[in-house]
Amino acid sequence: MKIKFIGGAGTVTGSKTLVESNGIRILIDCGQFQGIKPLRELNWEPLPVLPSTIDFVLLTHGHLDHCGWLPRLVNQGFKGKIYCTSPTKEITKLILLDSAKIQEEEANKANKEHFSKHEIAEPLYTVAQAEQVLPFFRVIKPNETVNIDAEIQAIYTNAGHIIGACSIELHLENKILVFSGDIGRDNDVLMYPPTKPKRADYIFLESTYGNRIHPETDPKAELEMYINNTIQKGGTVIIPSFAVERAQTIMYLLWQLKEEGKIPNVPYVIDTPMGISVLDVFINNRKWHKLSEEACTAMCKMFSMISDYQETIETIFDNQPKVVIAASGMITGGRVLSYLERYIGLPETTVIIIGYQAEGTRGRKLLEGAKEIKIHGRYYPVLANVLEIESLSAHGDQNDLLNWLSALEGKPSKVFLVHGENEALDELRIKIAEKYEFDCKIPLMSQEFEI
Repeated sequence: MKIKFIGGAGTVTGSKTLVESNGIRILIDCGQFQGIKPLRELNWEPLPVLPSTIDFVLLTHGHLDHCGWLPRLVNQGFKGKIYCTSPTKEITKLILLDSAKIQEEEANKANKEHFSKHEIAEPLYTVAQAEQVLPFFRVIKPNETVNIDAEIQAIYTNAGHIIGACSIELHLENKILVFSGDIGRDNDVLMYPPTKPKRADYIFLESTYGNRIHPETDPKAELEMYINNTIQKGGTVIIPSFAVERAQTIMYLLWQLKEEGKIPNVPYVIDTPMGISVLDVFINNRKWHKLSEEACTAMCKMFSMISDYQETIETIFDNQPKVVIAASGMITGGRVLSYLERYIGLPETTVIIIGYQAEGTRGRKLLEGAKEIKIHGRYYPVLANVLEIESLSAHGDQNDLLNWLSALEGKPSKVFLVHGENEALDELRIKIAEKYEFDCKIPLMSQEFEI
């Protein structure tokens, strides 16, 4: 059996791991690269194998860095099956269509305003190409053994990261391979704790926060303080948010604060059409999260929900203090850019960062103290107050990742550390070796192993 790391190795984006066994090719995740330009350029490169020769794609969850290359895969000849949970199917559909729409809009804008370096800017894929992915989905129920081939079984178990997110236990050639996907928190606001694996010969473990411990602060109290301080100054709060799970978590916390009378009576806006659509997924998949239908209905009433871009423009130019949740979470695209164009240069503005920011993204640059950011070909001075609430991350920290390994009944032959930057990968490797004496390997991009 061969394992080839096509993406998500030495970086947190572009997750793709190819498994080859007895003439069968399985791709674990099919993610899009984000962040710095050398990584984004990889999205335009062909896979090392022809997509038509891949038999199955197993999706861990519906975030762009795990599913966002599927339209390219299908467009280049993939004819197999894409296995995932029911919420992941719904989320992936929303994510892909939204991503395609944004890419088309940005390509059109670049061509119209001539700020692209290319003669003709093109989207990575179109809405039509994203739609072509949908017939290939096959839904897997969690905790059930599924025969994906005569001698290959898969079991999906809750990963606690976002709604529908799972780790994948793959049985083949008398070996058990466990792909963690993204591991959630043991104490998340909305998600249930991840299920720990009990058996594994080989483990493929994410390492996003392999070198960090989330602070034991109260995110609700932090939100309360940041919002009150900003509104008192007459400013606007902008919360760049991932449309899936983070937006809903923030809505829930803000609703609680409002019900408790701890934040002011100003407009609360959610401006992410996809984030609004995801609320329906939450309502229809109650067993996956802690949010009751009653709470979901009540919190929705508190927010102005914006879908039409004309409403976005009107909200942006409404000068009254407000709190805005807008995608994207790493400020790589989406409507949050329009808000920042107007508000990032105002000292009374507060930007609250609430999730992981990949290398090279605007979100990472803001966290690192950038004095200016580039949006749509123009530079804007950063005078706003940029704050972070670390305890709202959807990724488990080092302790959560170590704890996820704690139920194993035997020592795996090897633990491959993926989906992390270099420092996080190496520190987690050392911690796992110290605590469990497991043999850890940090694969490089395009590296192949025989197991």
